[in-house]
Formats: sequence, structure tokens, C-alpha cells
Amino acid sequence: MKTTAYLNFNGNCAEAFQFYARTFPGTGLHIMRQGDMKKDAKAPEKDWAIHAYLKIGDADLMASDTFDMGYTKPAGMHVALNVDTPEDAERIFKALSEGGEVTMKMEETFFAHKFGTVNDRWGTPWMIVCSKPMG
Repeated sequence: MKTTAYLNFNGNCAEAFQFYARTFPGTGLHIMRQGDMKKDAKAPEKDWAIHAYLKIGDADLMASDTFDMGYTKPAGMHVALNVDTPEDAERIFKALSEGGEVTMKMEETFFAHKFGTVNDRWGTPWMIVCSKPMG
């Protein structure tokens, strides 16, 4: 059993996931758009994602655009990304910060070589961690 983060977007899911695929050490990017399933779909919804998937290490990240459900900005959570090196933490944090909002600057903590939080340009809250050995 495992948990998987599922993100919602307001018409820009494909753009975000293409960025994530370039930024994270991920594989297996897959985006299915409304127009792929529904031939009479109208613009702009025909280009909206009904399912997006990206494998990041051993984890899966999935998402879609919200369509008629109405988009609500994420609150009360972060997508936590644990990376192997402080350099990866800095690189990914910098990329997510471009056009976004840093909510806690990247720095060393008692539990991490590098730790920081940021809301990316699409409003997704991220927690980037390069952990120290514990115990």
C-alpha cells in the first residue's frame, strides 16, 4: 500500500507537469487531454488534462484540471519531495521559486541538510527536503 499526491489545476495542469518533468528526476510523464477522449470538446477545455502522471523516484504524482468542479487553491498541505543531495534541493527549490512564492527559505535545519517551502507559480505548495541521517 502507498499514498499518492493528486493535484488539481485550473486549466494549466499540462504546463505544470511538463515543467515538473524537466525539473524533478522523474520519468514516465503521461498527459491525457479532454480532446483526446471527447472529440467535440471546445477550446480551451479540449487542451485541459483529464489525467496527468509523473513517476518521481519511487513515488507517483498525479493530477488533472478541475473543469466544472471549480478550482480551489491548495491549503493545509504540502507535496514533500525528499532529495538525495543538497545540490538537488537547491536546484529544485530555485526552479519552483521562479514565478512562485517562497514561504520558508532554503536552509539547514536540525533534521535536514537543506529544507525549504515554496508555492510554485501554479499555487502548489512544495516542501523540499534533503534529510540528515536520523537515529
